[in-house]
Amino acid sequence: MAPLKIKENVKDQRGAHFHNERARPIGLTSPSNDRSSQQTVDSDHYKYQTFPFRHSHNQTKHHWIYPLNMRNILLTIALVGFLAGALSSRAAAQNCGCASDQCCSQWGYCGTGNDYCGTGCKSGPCYAAPATNTVSVPDIVTDEFFNGIIAQAADSCVGKSFYSRQAFLDALESYPQFGRTGSVDDSKREIAAFFGQVTHETGHFCYIEEIDGPSKDYCDENNTQYPCNPSKGYYGRGPIQLSWNFNYGPAGESIGFDGLNAPEKVADDPVISFRTALWYWMEHVHSVLGRGFGATIRAINGALECDGKNPETVQRRVGYYTQYCQQLGVDPGDNLTC
Repeated sequence: MAPLKIKENVKDQRGAHFHNERARPIGLTSPSNDRSSQQTVDSDHYKYQTFPFRHSHNQTKHHWIYPLNMRNILLTIALVGFLAGALSSRAAAQNCGCASDQCCSQWGYCGTGNDYCGTGCKSGPCYAAPATNTVSVPDIVTDEFFNGIIAQAADSCVGKSFYSRQAFLDALESYPQFGRTGSVDDSKREIAAFFGQVTHETGHFCYIEEIDGPSKDYCDENNTQYPCNPSKGYYGRGPIQLSWNFNYGPAGESIGFDGLNAPEKVADDPVISFRTALWYWMEHVHSVLGRGFGATIRAINGALECDGKNPETVQRRVGYYTQYCQQLGVDPGDNLTC
């Protein structure tokens, strides 16, 4: 029996599942530059102080300004040029106009290190994906395993004639890293985690679209990179219940459909539907698997459920995950909740 579907007027990181709305992910912000206008200058012949554009009562009304030597002038020009270059680099970051030695992160900022060059890196010297193991995901996600999940959905569920193991396997071909990183047990845990999450999101593959989704506003008008089509709705669809224009846009670019102008494709084509789930998983969840199943909950619906906000829902997710781990013969590991 599908869990009770209660709508909440709140938002979270990833998209919408049938219980509630989602909020936009917290993006990265560049640090501000705070500079002082007060400076003491020493030269070979003069020592004086400039003040930050004001005079105090005990200062004389006029100040003698002596010429700087050429060395100080050149240093000043160099400093201004350096700061201007740094600011220009940060400004270009949001457009992925990074320097050749910097990566453009999944959020559109330039930098180095795992946050920029790791998962979701768009351009630049991105880190190579880890080597895959020899695990065969189809051998783990058997007919018995998949059908054991969907069989628990009511016969009246629209998803029962939409989702299939074959659609999942067809979509899987585009994501060779899924379920094939680390040890064999790591692979089994990732597969159990993915199906545990989508079981909860779709009610055992009962739902294709978010209940009352068309009545919800999932347009982030501040996101100019992926502008909304006012005649389209970006509510939850598919196994992971993808939502928001800033998810539909890049998912469509990656998968090969017009996510902004044809978001309904996720509910019309089962292979594309599974691809959006795997796209989101590999972009936002795969990299946190080493922290335990609780980290995957946080990556999917943390703002609504983690840190004591909805412990019952967290436990339902954990229950599905541990059930599938048991079926696959693997220990679920630590840090199951968030």
